Amino acid sequence: MPEPYLLKSKICLVGEQGVGKSSLIRRYVLDQFDDRYVRTLGAKVEKKSLRVAVPERGGLIDVNMAIWDIIGHVGFRQLLGDSFFNGAQGILAVADLTRRNTLPALTGWVESVESVAGKIPVVLVANKADLVVEAQFGEAELADMANTLDRTYLFASAKSGQNVEDAFLRLATQIAKARMPGKPIVPAKPS
Repeated sequence: MPEPYLLKSKICLVGEQGVGKSSLIRRYVLDQFDDRYVRTLGAKVEKKSLRVAVPERGGLIDVNMAIWDIIGHVGFRQLLGDSFFNGAQGILAVADLTRRNTLPALTGWVESVESVAGKIPVVLVANKADLVVEAQFGEAELADMANTLDRTYLFASAKSGQNVEDAFLRLATQIAKARMPGKPIVPAKPS
């Protein structure tokens, strides 16, 4: 079996304060959850690799992700966004299912990243899916937002782990397809 191709990628998690960006990363990277809220100051970077299958390219791709957890403050986005968004190749745009106003705010976040990085893969994530009783929007609203932005979406829960891995896998697959168009997959050389 051929060795997988190696692809390094910078992804940004964006969205308003308190939507659970840091919790999603913690669940994905460490498989842990902590319900204490700790505000992200600036940006924090975690790393994780995963293997994606890209059948139309005839192979496997190992995606080494640098996952940027970006502070959810509009002022930050306006002042320092260029330096943090530069080089991004994918976005997980996160809304809080229990706070309706966090969903339309995703448009501004995606536009801010893409004004620096260009049109890149985006997956919309409605976090806190475990809090169904407290939900302030549903699939229809999320699907409308996804259609408006021409993106894919899913519901996830950093607390239960529901769809967290799938969100990152979906984004990594979209990045691999976008960055490898028409190129044959050649194995990475051992280091």
